[in-house]
Amino acid sequence: MKKNIAIVGYGGQGGWHADHALKSDVVSLSGIYDIKEARRDLAVSKGIHSYNSFEELISDSAVDIVVCATPNDVHKEIVIKALEAGKNVICEKPVALSIQDFDDMCAAARKAGKLFTVHQNRRWDVDFLAIKSLIDSGEIGETINIESRVHGSRGIPSDWRCHKPQGGGMILDWGVHLIDQMLQLIPEKIAKIYCETTNITTDEVDDGMHLHITFESGKRATVEVGTYNFIYMPRFYMQCKKGSAMIEDWQKNCRVAKLKAWNEKEVVPVQTAAGITKTMAPRDEITLDYYEIDRPKSDVHDFYRNVVKAVDGEEEQLIKLCEVRRVLQVMAACFRSSESGEAIIFDEMI
Repeated sequence: MKKNIAIVGYGGQGGWHADHALKSDVVSLSGIYDIKEARRDLAVSKGIHSYNSFEELISDSAVDIVVCATPNDVHKEIVIKALEAGKNVICEKPVALSIQDFDDMCAAARKAGKLFTVHQNRRWDVDFLAIKSLIDSGEIGETINIESRVHGSRGIPSDWRCHKPQGGGMILDWGVHLIDQMLQLIPEKIAKIYCETTNITTDEVDDGMHLHITFESGKRATVEVGTYNFIYMPRFYMQCKKGSAMIEDWQKNCRVAKLKAWNEKEVVPVQTAAGITKTMAPRDEITLDYYEIDRPKSDVHDFYRNVVKAVDGEEEQLIKLCEVRRVLQVMAACFRSSESGEAIIFDEMI
């Protein structure tokens, strides 16, 4: 049986939720509420019911799930009030601006006995799924290093995302996604992080970030978000013990180079501008296989399918609150590292 959802915030992401709810096989859209009258009018023009207030929305007994798709600084108030009204809640990312705020939300969910989860929708991105499938297969051996980047060239958006009090900046906007993905790809304890941020287009919030993560096992990860890049670096680059993999951008297949043999009988030197080198000479087809992995199939509706089954007690929720909290811990450490210019070493690995 379908669950009824109502959306708080009918901006870009709220509109995304509404559009997908209208096509869903597991949820129905009861309506939306937005503090801006123009957005409420827009919903009505599309045949979507608009509540007159947030209180009216959470008082609707027909609503099973409330989706919070507002600017980041008001997530906590909306989430807790919806939970206290007896609603299950999905919150957009980043779920909170502090770990304490998130803990308060979780406490409210436990007290209400309701499901509370976060829409970490980038777990359904096909580029991420391709890298994950390659790791899970063991095809090119144990992971050594993963680099994950998202680059743009338009600077930081000019809406609330460029204002610090509202939770703007790229660590909270895109960093939250890439960190969440990375912790799924390398599900190990973190020993140390070092983060640098940029302020090329604005001084108020970070418009770029470069994060290095060192895991307890020695595996390494790089997470980078840039908004002033006019030539983009690869979306993913991965080194493993039996090969390498790369995805140029999220529209491309994953390219793999698999090591068949370490030694060559004779390495032919290559000529560089100032001399020759054997060390950097390319490998031949005897020792290396090149191939591509087809883009995996992905269905973003699987998020809501899982939420509905989790509400009914039939499945465990995919986006676990302990995972969300860990991402918040990493982001908090990013800000500390950027401000101090020093690496953050965790006494108790997270």
